[in-house]
Amino acid sequence: MHKLDNTDISILTFLQNDSKLTNKEIAAQLNLTTTPVYERIKRMEREGIIEKYVALINPEKVGLQLTAFCDVSLREHSKVFIEKFAQEISTFSEVSECYHIAGTFDYLLKVFVVDMSAYQNFIINKLATLENIGKVQSSFVMTTVKKSTVIKIQEIGNK
Repeated sequence: MHKLDNTDISILTFLQNDSKLTNKEIAAQLNLTTTPVYERIKRMEREGIIEKYVALINPEKVGLQLTAFCDVSLREHSKVFIEKFAQEISTFSEVSECYHIAGTFDYLLKVFVVDMSAYQNFIINKLATLENIGKVQSSFVMTTVKKSTVIKIQEIGNK
């Protein structure tokens, strides 16, 4: 992988804050021409540093009033069961994120639904139907204190 320099980091910071910025706009901010900015962005895309560009949606504005974090433990931890769980959970539209974690639980799910009734339906008719579910514990978001998709690259370092 190519080592990131300060220009790369600046480009990534601009794109994390507004992915709709054009190469020309970024180049103007950095006192560069468009071509080197374009080439750097393409290189970072090829290397997988930039994974994709997305629009971030406010769940409440589209009717998803309840956000839940769901801790899940599996009964069996063989490779087959882990892979099967990952495949099945990926099909559930209510689950926006799923992390295989270390600790008391095996997985952490971030779930968006309309209301508590919809969450109960998700638990009973989807999650609980998976054959290897051991324990489920839910936490519900009351207010969001901080929400960001920005990764502060300077802290990662280029060592």
